[in-house]
Amino acid sequence: MNLFQLTVLLLDECAKCRPRHTQMREEDREPDFFQEVKPYADEVHALIARWKEEMARWIAEARPKHVRMPQVENAADMMTQFIVQSFYKGTGKKRFYQSIQSVQYTLKIILEAMKEGEADDPAEKTQDDQ
Repeated sequence: MNLFQLTVLLLDECAKCRPRHTQMREEDREPDFFQEVKPYADEVHALIARWKEEMARWIAEARPKHVRMPQVENAADMMTQFIVQSFYKGTGKKRFYQSIQSVQYTLKIILEAMKEGEADDPAEKTQDDQ
């Protein structure tokens, strides 16, 4: 899985958090941490860690205009938190939703920067096609 696909996957994970949180509120239950929360969170946290490492390399190589490592680190930190928070009905909606929106915005900016990078560098595209 390349960095673009990984970024899209994390964007999809963000989209799953709100409905999960709503469902937990509607069901009015606490999840079993070791059966439900931890396995899911461990899997997503591993993806986030991998994404963060690959983003650091991409930023160093591609030098995108509108993407910096502190943004990536902030998004990764927020995601690791709200992935877990999405399982708990007691999580406050406002801050939780704002965190998700912030990360989604950052991921979309990154995806746009990646697309622009492909269009701006015809030499790189030619090498990939060969």
